[in-house]
Amino acid sequence: MLNYRRTFLPAAVILGAMALSGAGPDSEAPQYNREGRLLRPRDYREWIFLSSGLGMTYGPLAAPGEPRFDNVFVNPAAYRAFRATGHWPDKTVLVLEVRAAQSKGSINQGGHFQAELVGIETHVKDEKRFPRKWAFFGFREGADASEPAAAENSSCYTCHEANGTVDTTFVQFYPTLQPVARK
Repeated sequence: MLNYRRTFLPAAVILGAMALSGAGPDSEAPQYNREGRLLRPRDYREWIFLSSGLGMTYGPLAAPGEPRFDNVFVNPAAYRAFRATGHWPDKTVLVLEVRAAQSKGSINQGGHFQAELVGIETHVKDEKRFPRKWAFFGFREGADASEPAAAENSSCYTCHEANGTVDTTFVQFYPTLQPVARK
């Protein structure tokens, strides 16, 4: 005979602890403060890594004459949904991590490697919150909450709408998702 106390009580305790700790799929969803600013995703470096580029940084995080690395991460639930459907689901969070590039250090003789964090920007799909379904947020160094969302007439929107290959995102630079996007 199955002992429900032994079987279900521990499971309930574990699920309750996950809910309180923020673990699980809902912890990947965008979170906002009272002012509507995006809270910085704490564990984004544990999300799915989509791509890295060198010298592709533009906007306020660009530095004239200094190439920077761009690393792109996406929340795992959105990645799985995109792989299955070819579309980004609601609550997708793409994180652009910009890092300085160095060429002198240790044994390096000619290449570039990533150095300190320069900034973080996000591209968030939240269909009920944003009239255009997507919004862009930037974070100042060390900030837990973003700056206000980019204005709807900003270059973020015009560039992504004109050049994004899937749902205003630059999937053309994410090698693991290109075959899905082509379908």
